[in-house]
Amino acid sequence: MKKLTQNPTAYSLPQRILHWLSALLVFYNLLLPDGMSEWQRAIEHTGSATDAQLAGANLHAYVGISILLLISIRLVLRFIQGTPPAPAEEPYVLTFAAKGAHATLYLLLFALPISGMAAFYFGYDRMGEVHAEVLKVVLWIVIAAHILGALAHQFYWKTNVLRRMTVG
Repeated sequence: MKKLTQNPTAYSLPQRILHWLSALLVFYNLLLPDGMSEWQRAIEHTGSATDAQLAGANLHAYVGISILLLISIRLVLRFIQGTPPAPAEEPYVLTFAAKGAHATLYLLLFALPISGMAAFYFGYDRMGEVHAEVLKVVLWIVIAAHILGALAHQFYWKTNVLRRMTVG
């Protein structure tokens, strides 16, 4: 299948909305995992959880599932609509690194919800450990690199990379 838009100058409005909505949900689950943590502690200590603890864990899980769905739609739009090319000011090695970081980010945004669902819904406790102790840490590192890359483009190379994902 051929991309409908070749080398757009900015991301489409749906792509931008999905990007920022995904980012909000990711930060929500990264910064506020208390519902899942409380549920997990209760299960480990007493073998059961209160309705409130289960509701908190479900909220965390539903946000993760929403992230998985949004990322799937983002990838479809990315394939159909294309993406803007890397700015000419960016050194090739950093363009290559950015592509790797984006691929890793997408992979993590699939792996985290899937590993979380495997642990929460199917009882694969080892996947819960991988989810919370490995993938989450790697995601923070990739997010930091992503943000630093966008800021370097804005303030060092003075390109439109940040603009094309905000206002178009």
